[in-house]
Amino acid sequence: MTWRIVHVKDSENMRLKLDNLEILKRGQRFLVPLSDISMVVIEGKTTVTTSVLSQFTKYNIVLVICDNHYLPTGMMLNYGNYHHCAKRVMEQVAWSDENKQQVWQQIVGQKIKNQIAFAELKQTSVDRIAVMEELLGQLTPGDVTNREGHVAKVYFNSLYGMDFTRDDDSLVNSAMNYGYAIVRAAMARIVVGQGLMSMIGIFHHNEFNSFNLVDDLMEPFRPVMDYWIDKQVMSEYEYLTYEARLQIIDFMNQPMRYGSIKSSVDQVMQKYVGSFMKAIKNPDLPVHEVLLRDFVEVER
Repeated sequence: MTWRIVHVKDSENMRLKLDNLEILKRGQRFLVPLSDISMVVIEGKTTVTTSVLSQFTKYNIVLVICDNHYLPTGMMLNYGNYHHCAKRVMEQVAWSDENKQQVWQQIVGQKIKNQIAFAELKQTSVDRIAVMEELLGQLTPGDVTNREGHVAKVYFNSLYGMDFTRDDDSLVNSAMNYGYAIVRAAMARIVVGQGLMSMIGIFHHNEFNSFNLVDDLMEPFRPVMDYWIDKQVMSEYEYLTYEARLQIIDFMNQPMRYGSIKSSVDQVMQKYVGSFMKAIKNPDLPVHEVLLRDFVEVER
């Protein structure tokens, strides 16, 4: 079971040593078994060889590349390593619209429930909670009336003020952008590891987006990340420092309950995608419900 997320900042070199990733930095050498790694995040001036990149793909390690502002701008994933990849893709393109709409209703419903739960933790007014709950009750298959968008407006304005927008140049936006990129990369790794085409979604269908399905599946985890950022970053930092970025990355290793089992966020994501694979074929089966309380209560 892979579990390590390796963050590399201004390393002189990354290379292979047997079945390990060797990182050279300031005269020191660090060895990490490739079989332990799920994600590598690199920023600053770091040199990496094609041999390392090749092994990353073989071990299904997602590589996240950051720009000079330390924000993730790209990722590298494996391609076609799933043993029944062609079969899985043929099944994916045959998913019916009815099934996709039913499953999307479940997924976006989970996201809205978690937004409401976080807003309650932040002592949002009863009236605003009632508005979000009413919008949740109006959710239909495929969310054709865009209840998600209406809830999002009430949610963000309730938490960060009526003038807040997601385009603001602020710590909370920088932290959310960074956090969502980490969750997106982790979900992309799981999706391609299941032999799925990341660009073919059930709701998102932007022709310029290579990660439509990933963006669909990560939705319930966004408010969970919002909670983590609020707790670990907003009260401790004035801007997105190196330490703040490490705190956000560590979200993936935090404990979270899956049914009666204590897992990590990364493990819950894998099981959640497995339940999605069953539900998309048979909408009578539920997608595993990702709940904020399963993160908050275990954390306590």
